[in-house]
Order: sequence, then structure tokens, then C-alpha cells
Amino acid sequence: MKVRFSKFPLPKKLVKNSFLLFPAISVFIFGSVAVGGNPEKGFQLLLDKAYLPADLDQEVFDALWTVWPEPLKSKAEQATTAKRREMAMNRYGLLPHPSDPSRSMQYVVGSSGSWTMSCLACHQGQVAGTVVPGVPNTNYALETFTEEVRLVKIAQGKSFGHMDIGSLLLPLGTTSGTTNAVMFGVALMHHRDAALNIISRSPRFDLTHHDMDAPPWWHYRKRKTLYADGFAPQGSRMLMQFLLVRENGPEKFVEWESDFEHVEAWLESLRPPKWFGEIDNSLAEKGEQIFREHCGRCHGKYGESDEYPEAVVPIDEIGTDRVRFDALTNKERSALNDSWFGHFGRDAVSIGSRQRPLGYVAPPLDGVWASAPYFHNGSVPTLWHVLHRESRPSVWRRTPTGYDTQKVGLEIEERSVSWFAEAVSNGMPSSQRRQYFDTSKLGKSAKGHSYPDVLTHLEKTAVLEYLKTL
Repeated sequence: MKVRFSKFPLPKKLVKNSFLLFPAISVFIFGSVAVGGNPEKGFQLLLDKAYLPADLDQEVFDALWTVWPEPLKSKAEQATTAKRREMAMNRYGLLPHPSDPSRSMQYVVGSSGSWTMSCLACHQGQVAGTVVPGVPNTNYALETFTEEVRLVKIAQGKSFGHMDIGSLLLPLGTTSGTTNAVMFGVALMHHRDAALNIISRSPRFDLTHHDMDAPPWWHYRKRKTLYADGFAPQGSRMLMQFLLVRENGPEKFVEWESDFEHVEAWLESLRPPKWFGEIDNSLAEKGEQIFREHCGRCHGKYGESDEYPEAVVPIDEIGTDRVRFDALTNKERSALNDSWFGHFGRDAVSIGSRQRPLGYVAPPLDGVWASAPYFHNGSVPTLWHVLHRESRPSVWRRTPTGYDTQKVGLEIEERSVSWFAEAVSNGMPSSQRRQYFDTSKLGKSAKGHSYPDVLTHLEKTAVLEYLKTL
């Protein structure tokens, strides 16, 4: 995977002045940021400061090729160390650090060679081979990476880390690019009181595991709540909940709170990328009128009169996969809001009844063309498929960096459920299986959001053109 940083993606009409390498530019070009935070410092903290125990070391990373399947293993054996590292980052969906391509930007690589996961692991990806600040990492193969790290550690006689052990109790993600992130949070909070003191309890084995697709971070500034159902208020503390490993006591969160004020400032500085190609302005204008009539009530208005209602759509109305909605109890939602992360319930006052949601939040659509796949579980690969419900693929996998400019979203290969089931039964390796999104599995349905059904084919085409302009 060749990744570019200096310009925005794709062929033709590249956007100048990437603010990934120079995040301070974003304050000038892209608008105001959170008071009290420095966006440039926030970005550098995510890149360079470790808040968790190390997951592996350089020796383990450089030996990962030894557990790869053929013919990849033989190809790596003949390669240089630098080439092997590039192959490993491609395999696991990691991107090179902007100042040092031999390091990953998703992991903080210390001077001693330690590799520590950061927030950027899930929340910083690429579109068509170019890093776009704040776009989800839909190539991240967390489960495969952890499995193969564990195998190498066994061979090298090294101790397991928290991810190696945790993945034996919780699935990390059944499809590359998605994670079981919601249940990570529930499992971690199970061992804390409201003040984040550690409580010794047996692990929970009653959790409903399900995969989620990370949202684009440039939406942060438009929302007042977090998560697909909007049950938690925004705030720098809420961004820290995934640091709840045993090594981090309550004092660490107090110490690091100011760091995450800077991180929040960086999130608020982000703005959506602009469509890279041609736009049929006449068709887009027609699409805007159709969008306002049929979609604006939930998704808002865009342009000079920008408005976003952050509407919660009842679960039975939206009809998308409800496993995420049902997986959390109101007790679990309240436990987070009533803890230190929510200022012991103070922040939740601002969102009122949203603590006990009725459904999913209709997200903002700024930069929607760059944030594929779609729906909270990442089950729909393109905007065309969102609009054409009857044509959504049952099983699909994306190409590593391909982009479908016609359907606006991921370039994919489609398969049938029967083909995939047979391939799995015939011994398809788990690392290869995770490259496919199987919509027949629990929590992975691509059904629902039937609103576009009332539109004609031409109206859908016009709306698709309009969505490129947001």
C-alpha cells in the first residue's frame, strides 16, 4: 500500500495543503477549535505519547512474517528488513508515520522499540491510498495482528501483553476495519467504580459482541453526543475511557486530562475533505432539493444555512441492524455517564433523555463520500448501495486502496453467502476470512434505511451527485 501525506487523494484535482503533516494550519484554514486546547499538540500527543502498556516490541514486529501463510511468507523471506516492515504494515492496515515511514502512525514506537496502540489505530485511515485526517481506519486488521503477534511471542519466549490476553476473552473484530469497541468499554468499566478505582471482579461472559465501524472524526464538532445511539455527552474525559487497563489507576486519568483537552481541540479543528473529481452542478442542484425534502429532517441542511439536528431515529423506524442498540442496557449507559468520565453525571444533564435512547442518531453527512463503508456496523460499502437497498451485497471485501467513483465508496468484490460458507468450510484461513464482510452474521446486517425506496432511479442519481458536494 503506497500512502501519500502531502496532498489529498486520488487522481486529478488534488487538494493542496494537507493539515496532517502540519495540523496547526487547520486552525487557520478550517476554523476555530476547543477553548483551552492546542490542536497541534493534541495531534502530536496521539502520535508520540503512549498511554497504554506496550503491545509488542520491534523484534516481534520484524518476525511476524515467519507466521504468515504461503506464498506471502516465502516472498517476505527473500525481502529486505525494510520491505518486510512495509509488507507487515500493509497486511495489518497500518500507515507509516508522517515523519518516519519505518514506524507506524497507529502505534507509538518508543526509543527502546516498544509498540503501543494509540487512538489512531482505529481512527486514522486512508482514502484511495492517501491519509485523510480523521477518516476511520477501515483496513485495520486488529484480530489478525493480535493473533500473529501472540504466535511470534510464543516462539520467542516472551510474555503476553494485555491485548494478547484480552483477545482470548473478547473477540476484537470479525471483519477487518471494524472492532468490538463498544464491548471493550463495557468490559473495562466492569472493573471500576465511579471514581475509576479498580475493583476485582470476575470477567463478564454475558456480553453481546458485535462489530462497529468508527465514525469520521470531523463530525465531532457538529455533535453534542457520542456513539451510534448518542447516549453519552461529548467531552475530553469521555475520549479517555479506552485507557482503562489495570496499569492506569485513577491518578493517571487526572494527570492526562489536560492532554485530552488538546486531543479534543484537534478533533474540533478537523474539517471534511472535498470531493476530488468533477461534479455535475445541474444534477447536484436537483439532488439538493430532493435531499432537503426527503433526508434533511434527520441529516440536516448544508451550505450557508448549515444545520444539524442530531435526530434520534426510533430503532423500529430506521430498521438497520439493532444488535448494537440492544447490546447495552440503560444501567451500563448510566454507569459511564455517572462516572468520572461524565463528571459524575453533570455532563449528562445536557443531553437529558438521550441517556436512554430510542434508536440511532442520524449522523452528519459532511464528507460522507470519504467515510465509506456506511451504517454504524460498516455493512454497506458505497453510497449507491445506501440508495439502492435491493442491491446491497450479501458478502463483500474491499480492495486495499481502491475507490469506486461511480458508486461513491469502497471498491469491492462481491460474493454470495453460499460461496463464502463453502470457502470457510474448506479451510479458508481466518486472516483471509476477516477480509470479507458477511451480512448474514450477528450484528452485521445491511438491511434497513428504506427511505430512498420512494425515489425514482433518476432522483437517486441526483441525490448521489449532491452528496459529493457535502
